[in-house]
Amino acid sequence: MTHQFHPSALREYDIRGIVGSTLGTADAEAIGRGFATVLRRAGGTRVAVGRDGRLSSPELEAALVRGLTASGVDVVRIGLGPTPMLYYAEVVLEVDGGIQITGSHNPAEYNGFKMVLQHQPFFGEDIQKLGAMAAAGDWEDGAGAVTDADIADDYVGRLVAGYGGGSFRIGWDMGNGAAGPVIEKLVQHLPGEHHLLFADVDGNFPNHHPDPTEEANLADLKRLVAEKRLDFGLAFDGDGDRIGAIDGQGRVIWGDQLLSILAAPVLKQHPGAAIIADVKASQALFDRIAELGGTPVMWKTGHSLMKTRMKELGAPLAGEMSGHLFFGGDYYGFDDAPYAAVQLIRAVHVSGRSLAELRDDMPELASTPELRFQVDESRKFAVVDEVLERLERSGADVNRIDGARVTTADGWWLLRASNTQDVLVARAEAKDQAALERLVAQIDEQLAASGIRRGAQAAH
Repeated sequence: MTHQFHPSALREYDIRGIVGSTLGTADAEAIGRGFATVLRRAGGTRVAVGRDGRLSSPELEAALVRGLTASGVDVVRIGLGPTPMLYYAEVVLEVDGGIQITGSHNPAEYNGFKMVLQHQPFFGEDIQKLGAMAAAGDWEDGAGAVTDADIADDYVGRLVAGYGGGSFRIGWDMGNGAAGPVIEKLVQHLPGEHHLLFADVDGNFPNHHPDPTEEANLADLKRLVAEKRLDFGLAFDGDGDRIGAIDGQGRVIWGDQLLSILAAPVLKQHPGAAIIADVKASQALFDRIAELGGTPVMWKTGHSLMKTRMKELGAPLAGEMSGHLFFGGDYYGFDDAPYAAVQLIRAVHVSGRSLAELRDDMPELASTPELRFQVDESRKFAVVDEVLERLERSGADVNRIDGARVTTADGWWLLRASNTQDVLVARAEAKDQAALERLVAQIDEQLAASGIRRGAQAAH
């Protein structure tokens, strides 16, 4: 038996597609067969499986489990929950890998799979290998057993272990995503007053899209915080591995700003440690890490790449603009939004100030949102190479870790190819609006030189 995946489904960090069109139960079964085969050949025997709250998740889970057991691997089902709960299960249960069925923050018709093998992210070449194995029918045979484990209470217990975070009045918006039931349990362990929005899991996402990095999706949370005069608000994406936050005045605290707040207590505990942020993060964050005595490290965007770099450097903290926050040190090195929420509450408490005051202290810089330009898949990386070549010739100050990040007297701008879509992503940050316009003009000039017009800007 062999199987062909839709070419768009096997992506850099996960497998994802539109259910019934580019992804279906036959794919789920083939993923199970392939992953179980890789696991067995690496000496493993058991895998944990979790799922998010999407309407298609139960049928994909059943097919995945069929595939895993048919290739001779035992399955421990942990049921509905956020992706970090699956990562936690993979660490604490006696298993050799884990798979979460999740469409992350994509629209309701999407779904997919995030995988971990022997405590390491399973991505890039690993995912392509599943495709090659399926095409060749290169699968082991067997008959694995299936058991169920209810670990939600253990997970919540771990989230609040040693909590010393003070008492606040907080709004929580789960967006009808998979983190709802965990957050409902979590707030019962926290002092203070907690107001929950959309905690019921509903794969139709009837209230708003579950992506807290889009400011429009925070409107309900802003209203709640304003009406009840709460200290701050926290929001989660569809599978609970990314966090969003607003202060008591309703201002969004972006991923890099959250990282700069979390860095203070972390560096007290781990003086001089490396703290990693992606190439999209503000220069103000890297400056703040250095000011706190830490070692700022700029790295590539992508949760699998971040986890790998953290392990290499032994970094206690890392984060991305997208709201993925990763905790090493006393934790396990994965991105966990419920844990990030607890750590943020604690960081605000130990600072002795309000979240709004911490935000007031941050430098006011002018910046663009993420600008996205539609580009042919075959040209995507080539354009970045052309831009880098021209910049080198002009003697510009360029960081090439992930695309081109150019620093000038005005600030910096970034142009990189998305790993997951046929778009180029740009961003700029400057000391004031006039400086920002000069930086954006440089981006436009480079794109034009490679035949891409500003009119090509893609919908987000």
